[in-house]
Amino acid sequence: MDQERATGPTPFTTGLTPFTTGLTPFTTGLTPFTVDLTFEEARRRASVVAALGPDWDPVAVLRGEDEAYALLYSGLDPEQRRTHDMLVAAGVLPGEGPGRAASP
Repeated sequence: MDQERATGPTPFTTGLTPFTTGLTPFTTGLTPFTVDLTFEEARRRASVVAALGPDWDPVAVLRGEDEAYALLYSGLDPEQRRTHDMLVAAGVLPGEGPGRAASP
């Protein structure tokens, strides 16, 4: 046990590779390698917005989605309406509230 404390766990006793334990003699002298993806994420988002173009209007898109959602369930007969209401109450279908996401 004292020998293991002195050298750290080996990959054979932990089941981990030397690169994931950080405690084995094999990793002595290595410099940690980290990658900050913040810049890449900002670049990706800027590319998406640029691809959407200057004519993209998010408010108009959301308004159109609301109109389509209202139209989707507008012509239900009474039995279909009861079924729809039951599914909304159970969280299977989204309700009329903001976000319109079904319950998890």
